[in-house]
Amino acid sequence: MELTQIRLLVSDFPAVYRFYRDVLGLKPQFEAEDGPYAKLSPDTGHAAIALQDRAHMADVLGQLGAEPEGYRALVVLRVDDLDAAHAELAARGAEFTRDPGPMGDRIRVAYLEDPEGNLIELQEWLALREQADSGPASEA
Repeated sequence: MELTQIRLLVSDFPAVYRFYRDVLGLKPQFEAEDGPYAKLSPDTGHAAIALQDRAHMADVLGQLGAEPEGYRALVVLRVDDLDAAHAELAARGAEFTRDPGPMGDRIRVAYLEDPEGNLIELQEWLALREQADSGPASEA
């Protein structure tokens, strides 16, 4: 078994597609602003986010016709520098629901929502930053 993608069911496909492409900067596998399907990936890693038009999927699975309430998904994106990513995305029009701050002692996070209300967490792993700052351990 292989996980190929996480797919978000969306009602306003063009708005959500532009958000992931233009605001978050993910690269589409192919241009498909009008849907009904698209797969977008960050510059690094193997994970991808796919978008699927909810009405299109409701033709296959009728129970998907009703709009869900509340948060439906939490998309987590790791960044090397949370403050820089926060500033860059805010300059592109992202509106954050929580600015960068600690979550425990191992990561820093910031939160925003896509146009359909899916929650997005940007996270910076502090352990990796501390290791990079201190360099490799020297042997005595």
